[in-house]
Amino acid sequence: MASDVLFQPFDLKGLKLPNRIVMAPMTRSFSPGGVATQDVAAYYARRAKNQVGLIVTEGTGVDRPASLNDPDIPRFHGEAELAAWKRVVDAVHAEGGLIAPQLWHVGAVRARSETWQPPGPYDSPSGYSSPGKQFGQPMSAEEVADAIRAFADAARAAKDLGFDAIELHGAHGYLIDQFFWDGVNLREDAYGGKDIAGRARFAADIIRAVRKAVGPGYPIIIRVSQWKQQDFAARLAETPEKLESWLGALVDAGADVLHCSQRRFWEPEFEGSDLNFAGWAKKITGVPTITVGSVGLTGEFVASWGGEQSQPASLDRLEEMLERGDFDLVAVGRALLQDPEWAVKVREGRQSELMAYDRAALATLS
Repeated sequence: MASDVLFQPFDLKGLKLPNRIVMAPMTRSFSPGGVATQDVAAYYARRAKNQVGLIVTEGTGVDRPASLNDPDIPRFHGEAELAAWKRVVDAVHAEGGLIAPQLWHVGAVRARSETWQPPGPYDSPSGYSSPGKQFGQPMSAEEVADAIRAFADAARAAKDLGFDAIELHGAHGYLIDQFFWDGVNLREDAYGGKDIAGRARFAADIIRAVRKAVGPGYPIIIRVSQWKQQDFAARLAETPEKLESWLGALVDAGADVLHCSQRRFWEPEFEGSDLNFAGWAKKITGVPTITVGSVGLTGEFVASWGGEQSQPASLDRLEEMLERGDFDLVAVGRALLQDPEWAVKVREGRQSELMAYDRAALATLS
């Protein structure tokens, strides 16, 4: 039988989560023209029905011309788009679930299709997609201010639509993370600099604007990572002290939860300690953290892109780390994408029924 620790309730700034399981945000590209469909609503509602504690949606684009690099990723602005998200919220709530949108701007990341381009230039801190690789347009001070406005407007809309919290996508080499990254943020204004705390100002100003938009009692989550899709080995903080400078700036600005993405949750973040990324983030900031990275599966996601099938994996190590308080919540990605009943099966000890992950699951909204 599964340990009870995954199914203990958790109070997230007054938001009562029934358990510690979070559905990780996963891009699906099933929203033609950027408008989420009834199938998208049903996809999230199935996970809510099957005891996922908090659903974080796929990334959804804020109101900047090139916030997205795929026309079938949902947007979070516009009358039709927001009406569609209202249907998603209502479907999840009807099943007793809780849901947060992940608010996203991809920054200097090329379009997925050669036959489609976004209706505007790609935003970036300094005109680079990775160190030494020019792509995108350096944002003017006015464009930076407009991007901050766009995130705040989206957060306000989320609250008005009935979402239970919001998450900002500040990871994986997208726009907010590009500002963190000294390899691509070469700005000499207030949003650049050699100090990670200085490069965190863009994210911090977004958080402050979001907090003003949603009020003091509404949970704000920000997803962060060391690794980038452009460079899996990239590290923003080589020491706990630098990690504190980076994440402390976000917490000081008003972030309530740090969603700490790593490719394998069980790997230590720094030598001399077995704490993972989420463990260190909680230790140095004191705020709740979410761990994520190949939870419940034997293989990590990069290998799965190449066709490697990931088998169900033991949760013993995860539960041990959660039990000792390393982190507070656990985000599950591919295992939940493959099987909407994953949480129920784990809770009921039905390990023999857990499903292997196959990338063919990406082709459907099951």
